[in-house]
Amino acid sequence: MSASTSSHPPPDRPDATQGPQRGVSSGSSSSTSELTRLKMRLHRSLRQYPDFPSPGILFEDILPIFADALLHQSLIRALELQVIDVYGQRETPDVIVGLEARGFLFGPSLALRIGAGFVPVRKPGKLPGPTKTAAFEKEYGKDFFQIQCDGIKQGQRVLVVDDVIATGGSAAAAGSLVKESGGTLVGYIFILELDFLKGRDQLHAPVYTLLSSQEHSNPTG
Repeated sequence: MSASTSSHPPPDRPDATQGPQRGVSSGSSSSTSELTRLKMRLHRSLRQYPDFPSPGILFEDILPIFADALLHQSLIRALELQVIDVYGQRETPDVIVGLEARGFLFGPSLALRIGAGFVPVRKPGKLPGPTKTAAFEKEYGKDFFQIQCDGIKQGQRVLVVDDVIATGGSAAAAGSLVKESGGTLVGYIFILELDFLKGRDQLHAPVYTLLSSQEHSNPTG
């Protein structure tokens, strides 16, 4: 199975696996080769569970990456290379926004590597102080995300991260919170993309993914 996405995104939402858009490292064949090797290593570590959590769903388990120190390092390095290839050494985002809950597993580490702050987006009732709220649709109704009102400063450049992009609803809600907070949404980055769900079509900023899978799955719901 390919470690690059099989979808064809619109021009305003480029696919990171098609190569760097700009940046200091974009011409470096060594960094490109390193990123390719890291992607292959990470893809081999994924586990698949058929019919979980419901019949017809092929569940992609990324947790083996975090259970192994070398794989965990490979993930953070791959994300760092992806960000630098896209935005350049001097134009990396000011803030990484991580989605509850798995965006918390690697978002802070990535933020440290690129010299950015980290701001969490959480379910209602989890964050103290004044918050902003955005709704998104789930299979059985609406859900909500919140962000602290002072988490993002006016004009800061923000990259939203999460483990998997599926239908795109939760990521879109996070993006709306970034904009409502006065930040500039520069893009989204995910470890894994479930291409067949076309979640990137719901996102109004560039989308970058390390891996893709399940091109031939037949999901229900």
